[in-house]
Amino acid sequence: MRPFMDEDFLLTTETAKMLYHEVAEKMPIIDYHCHINPQEIAEDRKFDNISQVWLGGDHYKWRLIRANGTTEDKITGDASGREKFREFAAVMPKLIGNPMYHWSHLELQRGFGITEPLTPDNADEIYDQCNEILQEYSARQLMEKFNVRAICTTDDPCDDLYWHGYIANDETMQIKVLPAFRPDKGINIEKAGFDEYIRKLSGVVGRELKSAEDVAGALVERIDYFASKGCLCADHGLDYCMYADPEPAKADEAFAMAMEGKRPPKDLTDAYKTLVTVACAKRYAQLDWVMQIHFGCLRDNNKPQFAALGPDTGYDAVNSQSGVENLSPLLNAFLENDGLPKMILYSLNPEDNTAITTIMACFQGGGVAGKMQMGAAWWFNDSRPGMRQQLSDLAANGVLGRFVGMLTDSRSFLSYTRHEYFRRVLCELVGEWVESGQYPNDEKQLKALVADLCYNNTNEFFRFGV
Repeated sequence: MRPFMDEDFLLTTETAKMLYHEVAEKMPIIDYHCHINPQEIAEDRKFDNISQVWLGGDHYKWRLIRANGTTEDKITGDASGREKFREFAAVMPKLIGNPMYHWSHLELQRGFGITEPLTPDNADEIYDQCNEILQEYSARQLMEKFNVRAICTTDDPCDDLYWHGYIANDETMQIKVLPAFRPDKGINIEKAGFDEYIRKLSGVVGRELKSAEDVAGALVERIDYFASKGCLCADHGLDYCMYADPEPAKADEAFAMAMEGKRPPKDLTDAYKTLVTVACAKRYAQLDWVMQIHFGCLRDNNKPQFAALGPDTGYDAVNSQSGVENLSPLLNAFLENDGLPKMILYSLNPEDNTAITTIMACFQGGGVAGKMQMGAAWWFNDSRPGMRQQLSDLAANGVLGRFVGMLTDSRSFLSYTRHEYFRRVLCELVGEWVESGQYPNDEKQLKALVADLCYNNTNEFFRFGV
């Protein structure tokens, strides 16, 4: 019987062990998509207890604790850190087969040196032990502990990026922290609060926005501002991938309705969203940015809880109507507008994997290696089987060796172990292919491949220069 999550965790072949321990384990981390608050990095936040850094804002964990029968006051409410930790410990032994079981124990092992499984019986002891060790670390020190070289946060176009400037001017900061442009609130016209957001954006650019093209122009202006602050990428979060003829008259009709607090019909909504997205994509291409599109999420399903807690609190699901078939006309619209940037495409629905890999292959070229990327297994898919499926589907229909690798998509300074989890899964899969005779046992080529997939491709693709 294998020991629980030992140094060879998930590494089932000698080739996998060699690749992980000699290459992947030693590679630094670039986390090109996360939701870390840059102010916490700038101020080098210290955490009072493990629950703050481990459970605060982590809706992955909140969903599981709710499913175990815990009331909301001990999840997102006013209960003490110890009480919240106990509730998470109570569900842990029941999470067999869930990636959260592995992630959490990797975080305990790498962050705190704790190798015993977390249970209700030892919850208080581990809570106290973590808190004692946590006092030795600040936010930056945790990032350094995990060998992080660069990250991209997720930032609204209206943000003045003050904290990013603060970090950039801090000579003691050795990690590159860059913004990522996230224009969702100006594009997702069907969402509540769109009219309020447009008025806010109007104030930032100093003029009234009266049409869809006005909004597109304002966002392009903010793209340039972000570029002046070192930004290298954008990220668009869509419930579904849309396409409609970006006809200005239809886009303006949708805009007028939304500014009156009405929800436009889908055809007008999609015309507006397509028009503005095409305009943004052209500017990204001109700046040599990477454009990420996340789609296929069915958001805010529990309406009473959404009203009580707001978005990103654990009430989202996979959208079976992801709109993946609209990728082709959308990418053509970019191309025909002389604005097809480097792209990473993610669907929350794993059934879209083959569609994405085959569609994006039609838009490769232009002398850019891996210009069109299939995104890493995302959100509900970043489990061992989900990662293996994503890697296998990409390999079957694309060039796996050009893949830009893993990200955390997290709000936690402890979640960098998700890169370790990905690297172990990657080495496990490659090792299986080699030892079954599907790929040569060429150590030089294998080590270069794994180093590229863990770090080098990301560094080159985004132009981080670290």
